[in-house]
Amino acid sequence: MDGRGLPLAVVLTPGNVNDCTVFPQVMAAITVPRLDPGRPRCRPDRVIADKAYSAKAIRRSLRARGIAATIPERAGRQAGRARRGSRGGRPPAFDPTVYRRSNVVERCINRLKQWRGIATRFDKLARNFRAAIVLVTALFWINA
Repeated sequence: MDGRGLPLAVVLTPGNVNDCTVFPQVMAAITVPRLDPGRPRCRPDRVIADKAYSAKAIRRSLRARGIAATIPERAGRQAGRARRGSRGGRPPAFDPTVYRRSNVVERCINRLKQWRGIATRFDKLARNFRAAIVLVTALFWINA
């Protein structure tokens, strides 16, 4: 649970796997609780991500599901669009004011890494490592 009582979507990958490859799994694990009775929504209003998630496939899947995206564009993609001129298309919408909220996630990751067992990944099994992350985030929630 995060500070507002929302469940966490934790997907573990090996250290040599790019994060954007598991983006569909993360999106499938997200649930947004409702204030009134009923099952939680599985579609968030907005996704805020860093440049690692600036792939066309990710933007296309978010657009197809009607989810707003705030993802900065990579410099190489900007240069490629400029090189193609008018055929390069429009740049994707990006709101720097909304993007500042990604700071909350970065600070949470930094707090997690203050726990030596998580920072160095002592656990051999993924389920034990995930359990440690859930335990530490529960402690964050209790102390908040």
